[in-house]
Amino acid sequence: MDNNKDIQSPILDETQPHQINAPSFKGTGIKMQPPFINKYGVVIGDSKYNSSNSPLNQWSENTDPSVMAGDEWVHPTNDIGWNTEENRELLEAKRRPQGVPFMHPSIDVSYDQD
Repeated sequence: MDNNKDIQSPILDETQPHQINAPSFKGTGIKMQPPFINKYGVVIGDSKYNSSNSPLNQWSENTDPSVMAGDEWVHPTNDIGWNTEENRELLEAKRRPQGVPFMHPSIDVSYDQD
């Protein structure tokens, strides 16, 4: 049984409008991924940051923080890391320029015009 289909996704038109500083993936060629449930039963990428199975909700002095390390704890497109300047620049570099429909595919007609 796929429990991931029951998770509500925060994605709208390749964006996450509920997060004011979240970048838009629109036009980058990167497909936004839906939330998923990791092997510990914790929902990752739903932007609610709360899951009853999360070690954060069952924390004690005996909890080893390393249980929350690894790829199963990081969402590929709904992660705070995308808000950094470096990652935003990566997204911008993948976006096609706004003038694409009006540009010649191989000749720069504005070359040496200034």
